[in-house]
Amino acid sequence: MSKNAVYFIHALSPLHPGVGQGVGSIDLPVAREKATGIPYLPGSSVKGVLRDGARVHGWPDEKVKAVFGPDTGNASDHAGAAYFGDAKLLTLPVRSYAGVFAYATSPYLLRRFKREAEAAGINTPDLPAAPAEVGAALVGRNSEIVKDGKVFLEDLDFKATASESVQAWETWLTENLAGIDAPLAGRLLYLHDDAMTFLLEAALEVVTRVRISDETGTVAKGALWFEENIPAESLLYGLMAFAPNTFGDDNLTAVEMLAQLQSLASHTLQFGGKATVGRGLSKMVVFDGGVEG
Repeated sequence: MSKNAVYFIHALSPLHPGVGQGVGSIDLPVAREKATGIPYLPGSSVKGVLRDGARVHGWPDEKVKAVFGPDTGNASDHAGAAYFGDAKLLTLPVRSYAGVFAYATSPYLLRRFKREAEAAGINTPDLPAAPAEVGAALVGRNSEIVKDGKVFLEDLDFKATASESVQAWETWLTENLAGIDAPLAGRLLYLHDDAMTFLLEAALEVVTRVRISDETGTVAKGALWFEENIPAESLLYGLMAFAPNTFGDDNLTAVEMLAQLQSLASHTLQFGGKATVGRGLSKMVVFDGGVEG
């Protein structure tokens, strides 16, 4: 029997799922979906990090090959028994005048999360109605990010309305993601898709990096660049699927495989590039909805 699950990633430090050299003003941009422009973390990165974690924590080589597949040089031998979808953005942290920061999301982001959660057998609250206009926003009943009836993000302001549907989502996420300690309570902000599109372009972190010349003590020639990151505190999610292991002698069932990956995910992990400067430190949790194929 196969089994589906959803994993969540909480970025503890800025996350850089890079795509190499950029062609615009940002030299090292993050990976973005072609059709939507939404930042994401490739599933291959998630798989690679968990594979390395399995080796670090003493999994036998045959078990690593069975779950994750053989090394690249022998990739044609067989497929791994675990499948990893891309990590998609669920909520984007944006600096707020009140409450330090808001966890911004939108109808499209929640709708596609709900679709994938249901594929894994996970029940979620009903979707809130979309905000009536770009300058409107919905918040939970005990929101910490509202000041004088408005939410102020950077140089934007939104008229805030309390919503029981948004409160239901805030409660659901807070309860189910307790294992990764994301500070969701009082911070969920439900924006119009058009407003969210703007924030996805303008609210990501861009840092200036330099290399100092040993000879001059100043910036080396050509060694100044701009690097884009998904901000710390971001929440991402993706689908996992598990098929029974048919390779080697372990004979892991899909349920056993899920349990062992949940144990691996309980450690602090590092995703994406720029690890030596602290990028990508994250907490992860794998949420089992109980669906089997």
